[in-house]
Amino acid sequence: MTAIKSEIRRGAYYDSVILMQLQRELAALPGVLDAGVVMGTDANKDILVQSGLLTPEAQSAAADDLIIVVKAEDEAAAADAVAQVDELLSQRQSSGAQEGYRPKSLPSAAQMLPDAHWLLISVAGQYAAGVAQEGLDLGKHIFLFSDNVSLEDEVKLKKKARDKGLLVMGPDCGTAIVGGVGLGFANRVRRGPIGVVAASGTGLQQVTARIHQLGSGVSHGLGTGGRDLKEAVGAITALQGLDIFKRDPETKVIVLISKPPAESVARELLRAAKAAGKPVVVNFIGFEPDKLVDGNLHFARTLDAAAELAVSLLDETEAATEPEALPFAPSQKYLRGLFSGGTLAYEALFILRDMLPNLYANLHMPGVKDLENPMQSQANTIVDLGEDVFTVGRLHPMMDNDLRIRRLHQEADDPETALILLDVVLGYGSHPDPASELAPAIEEARAKAEAAGRHLEFVAIVVGTDEDPQDMAAQIERLEAAGVQVFTSNQAGIEYVGRRLQPLNPLTEGQPVALETLTGPLAAINVGLESFADSLKEQGAEVVWVDWRPPAGGNERLAALLARMRGN
Repeated sequence: MTAIKSEIRRGAYYDSVILMQLQRELAALPGVLDAGVVMGTDANKDILVQSGLLTPEAQSAAADDLIIVVKAEDEAAAADAVAQVDELLSQRQSSGAQEGYRPKSLPSAAQMLPDAHWLLISVAGQYAAGVAQEGLDLGKHIFLFSDNVSLEDEVKLKKKARDKGLLVMGPDCGTAIVGGVGLGFANRVRRGPIGVVAASGTGLQQVTARIHQLGSGVSHGLGTGGRDLKEAVGAITALQGLDIFKRDPETKVIVLISKPPAESVARELLRAAKAAGKPVVVNFIGFEPDKLVDGNLHFARTLDAAAELAVSLLDETEAATEPEALPFAPSQKYLRGLFSGGTLAYEALFILRDMLPNLYANLHMPGVKDLENPMQSQANTIVDLGEDVFTVGRLHPMMDNDLRIRRLHQEADDPETALILLDVVLGYGSHPDPASELAPAIEEARAKAEAAGRHLEFVAIVVGTDEDPQDMAAQIERLEAAGVQVFTSNQAGIEYVGRRLQPLNPLTEGQPVALETLTGPLAAINVGLESFADSLKEQGAEVVWVDWRPPAGGNERLAALLARMRGN
């Protein structure tokens, strides 16, 4: 007759892998039909119920108690199996990662290994956010393998990390490669010039493995966790990753991998990718782009294609050069576009919304913010001066420059203005000589800004032909003499403006991640799975494995009270 025997070990915490392995070894013993080895949480008790293994003794266990249940062919086999638990646990705990002293807390581990910039977390989800919070307070980048972390906690952790110049990869981040060292589940790939940002762990593995197979290598592979590209999170970690690779001189090509993100998030990511100044291969799996190449963006339909494209693009990259030192004063950041042509203004918004953040206008367009007051610019602003609010009782600005010149001086006096953009539309019906009025106003505004210690730039889009009555060549010559950069293509001029101002408008909020924390020998603190500590050691990294236990013995109410007392 079958028998079920259970044993409860009060306050005996083990990580999930050790328990799974112990359960498997118990189930393989002679005469054993089934076994359950779990911590005494309600969810784990439900699993025991489904397996027919929940005894009254196990039902009484607390969350921080270890439950051992064996179902065997008879009482003797059940008792013999339970008697072997200590020996099996001893074998499980004999690996190299557990040799020597194991600190009981993160601060102790940080003192033991002060060079550790990384904290690997793979504890149960209900505790993971608290451990990550403590790690951020200690100034550590977080590799958060744990799942079942709330979306609210993820946003809170990532915003805090961003403000401190730290990364939170995860939750539910299975893979990363930092300086040639794999974290979590990662393949051994050679170092090289391709950086990968991925919201998919296995996607990151496939692409980095293919890059290796194709003869190239990876600078870093940064995982984000699957929810990072949801609208609620806003791709905080992915944007940090793009910023890292933008600044990293060793990274020549960037690969961005995810399932299709939310539309607003996709726009923000592509805007950041365009600002990288390097080729970026984009693989939003299942997404069909309108065109396969868009400036420095190269879209791939599959993971293999992304890897192959990244490797092929290396041949087209040039040696990295120092970015141009821009002449603007520290206060100068923004664009002020003053248009007489509504469609030209609309196209400018369409192009710039993918290049610059904080874009405002008195025209409505998704991804562009509405001006609170069209008479007053905010951040990067495009104003259509042909709208009704400006033309009541006035001539259209294509015929009369008065209103635009007034607004030009207003924008030039703003210490945050870096560049003023104008359209100059020639032809029948337009002002007979617009440059004769605009150029002196521009010269005056530039001189005034220079006297105040600011460098003010002007760009003009001249629309016309050599047969127009205003003499297009003479108009361009007069504007250029006033120091204006002139374009005859609206698209070319707007793209120039976007590129010019991107360095003044960083797309990643918070503090930039220090590149030196990703380079050099990797050192880390591991909280959770023994196998993660073992793999780090095998790759030559320094690691301290914390002998972690749930706070307050697993009592969630008491743990929450202690957290409030600490101010977390």
